[in-house]
Amino acid sequence: MKAIIVFCLMALSIVDAAWKPLPENLKEDLIVYQVYPRSFKDSNGDGIGDIEGIKQKLDHFLEMGVDMFWLSPIYPSPMVDFGYDISNYTDVHPIFGTLSDLDNLVNAAHEKGLKIILDFVPNHTSDQHEWFQLSLKNIEPYNNYYIWHPGKIVNGKRVPPTNWVGVFGGSAWSWREERQAYYLHQFAPEQPDLNYYNPVVLDDMQNVLRFWLRRGLDGFRVDALPYICEDMRFLDEPLSGETNDPNKTEYTLKIYTHDIPETYNIVRKFRDVLDEFPQPKHMLIEAYTNLSMTMKYYDYGADFPFNFAFIKNVSKDSNSSDFKKLVDNWMIYMPADGIPNWVPGNHDQLRLVSRFGEEKARMITAMSLLLPGVAVNYYGDEIGMSDTYISWEDTQDPQGCGAGKENYQTMSRDPARTPFQWDDSVSAGFSSSSDTWLRVNENYKTINLAAEKKDKNSFFNMFKKFAMLKKSPHFKEANLNTRMLNDSVFAFSRETEENGSLYAILNFSNEEQIVDLKAFNNVPKKLNMFYTIFNSDIKSISNNEQIKVSALGFLILISQDAKFGNF
Repeated sequence: MKAIIVFCLMALSIVDAAWKPLPENLKEDLIVYQVYPRSFKDSNGDGIGDIEGIKQKLDHFLEMGVDMFWLSPIYPSPMVDFGYDISNYTDVHPIFGTLSDLDNLVNAAHEKGLKIILDFVPNHTSDQHEWFQLSLKNIEPYNNYYIWHPGKIVNGKRVPPTNWVGVFGGSAWSWREERQAYYLHQFAPEQPDLNYYNPVVLDDMQNVLRFWLRRGLDGFRVDALPYICEDMRFLDEPLSGETNDPNKTEYTLKIYTHDIPETYNIVRKFRDVLDEFPQPKHMLIEAYTNLSMTMKYYDYGADFPFNFAFIKNVSKDSNSSDFKKLVDNWMIYMPADGIPNWVPGNHDQLRLVSRFGEEKARMITAMSLLLPGVAVNYYGDEIGMSDTYISWEDTQDPQGCGAGKENYQTMSRDPARTPFQWDDSVSAGFSSSSDTWLRVNENYKTINLAAEKKDKNSFFNMFKKFAMLKKSPHFKEANLNTRMLNDSVFAFSRETEENGSLYAILNFSNEEQIVDLKAFNNVPKKLNMFYTIFNSDIKSISNNEQIKVSALGFLILISQDAKFGNF
């Protein structure tokens, strides 16, 4: 059923929008959890999280309503980019465990009704991968597994074939004497790009997918897809004008190295492999690109491409109009049979609380869980973890190290990757060792799961409450209406014909706001209070035309006839 968009003009000249529920065959109450294995739970005291540690904590997923979790890379790797430089696609790095450990985790997850997917990194391998080592020696068929080019002669000197700049900065080309050629690496030099114009490479990567699916994995989160193909004419990219430094990634406009049309056909080939299996298999796509290019992934076999609007399109200074646009744009441009999704954070960004502050982080979490579609949670965000200060000497992330001592703090992703804070014991209950791979945040004595379970107003208990509501059968039937009540207050409703309605009212300003719900149709005069972090003793609202919303506060109201939220 096509989502129907209904437009009407408010006094504020802001377009209102409404969408009917998704088709019944689409599961829109899914909660997906990202596990960063190094930082989730250490079972053997070496200071690094592992597969057994994840297995020990599966009940945490059940308690918070998770349906599926995905593991950031656990493959053998030199760890130049913490697992995104893979030296063997069909094994497990010993620091995380063994293939047998992973099999046990898959079985344990399935016994609890949980699905588990792996991070799949198709754009590049490690330079230590056997394929690259054989390609260096020009041994067939591996000589064409990567993108090699002899370069060009300028003023009598050999230079890279193009001005392409890598994601981490510096030329995207590196010279190897063994081949007397440059190879392409859109990320670190230790991460050479695979050549998908060679059909044998695609065959081998499809076999990687089959290997894991045959072991019972439920699918994949596919990494960095917009980089997977390049324009093989090897033309210089135009300059962006943003910087004069040719070593900065923003130096060029990525018109020949990003979003190449052939990318989508490769995605379809990956989906074909998943469809070989009788059980439903899932493919979630990471694609930092514009909205129209993102939406195309729906048409080529993705369950959904991640919606990074909470990461890319809003900040702590955004107003109600910004948040309304964020929601409306995805719902308007998504294909008729698409599943919406909402991603507040991940391992490449500052943590949600650090980007927005706790109050707004709570509001965004509420939105991600109460809007229709899939909610994606980054480990630790469910308890309101914040970024941890990491010194230059302790910095691990290559993106931070590459920026240098003066600039590392603006580039390093380490602060958002520190150990999960389970309790107030040694290393926050993450490890029996006090020497963890990244230091634990100093606030772990108060910000930890055990403490938050005891506090009814905690971030975690808020998450649980909204997750339970999301799972309510009648709530899935609710349509969506979005409204901007004023410059500071964004609101949306989830309404059903016979089973009641919900109204979320979010004040993004530092001042109390008084609003009404006239912008919505047929709102009951009296509404029950489902949730508010402030004035939590208020049980109901008797006049929907005079609603006080505290500064940086939000209210979740439900109609008295609602057949959801009764818990």
